[in-house]
Amino acid sequence: MKKFIINGLILTIVFSACKGINETETSKNEQQHQESVKRGEYLVGIMDCAACHTPKVFTPNGPILDDSRLFSGFNSSNEKPQLSAEELETAKKWVLFSGDMTAAVGPWGISYTANISSDETGIGNWSFDQFKRAITQGKYKGLENGRPLLPPMPWQAYKDLKEEDLRAIFDYLKSTKPIENVVPPPTSLNPDIK
Repeated sequence: MKKFIINGLILTIVFSACKGINETETSKNEQQHQESVKRGEYLVGIMDCAACHTPKVFTPNGPILDDSRLFSGFNSSNEKPQLSAEELETAKKWVLFSGDMTAAVGPWGISYTANISSDETGIGNWSFDQFKRAITQGKYKGLENGRPLLPPMPWQAYKDLKEEDLRAIFDYLKSTKPIENVVPPPTSLNPDIK
């Protein structure tokens, strides 16, 4: 009888010790994740990702970020840019931006900034590998066989980002408010290219 009680006590002690280790490990992982999110917020801020990936609100002092649509890209409820023949001709030599800077026209055509919020219409369903491929290799949705990301996305400037910085940016963007917004596909100005 005594032996059974001692073994039961030992098993309880072993179980409690394992439980304590798991809780400590979980707490440590959560703290590391929160530090990564904070670093990612800093990096996204100094890289000014919101300047292109967030619609603007127009004020008497000029456009400011629409915080209610942070990182949602070109607003799909907006009218797509309509260009005159003269503007199309100019686009062969210059880059033109929409007023809120979420659409750009240039020799490649018309491109719309992506939704990079945590919504599934943004990067909500993406894996880290997809995000890394999009940012460092310029692949649409981070797909290996995806089309190239179009200007003005400066992915070439990000191709040498350190893994931990990419992870931090990803962690931060995945922590943002999800905003449902399906951005339209780009439009080619060359009628022979679809």
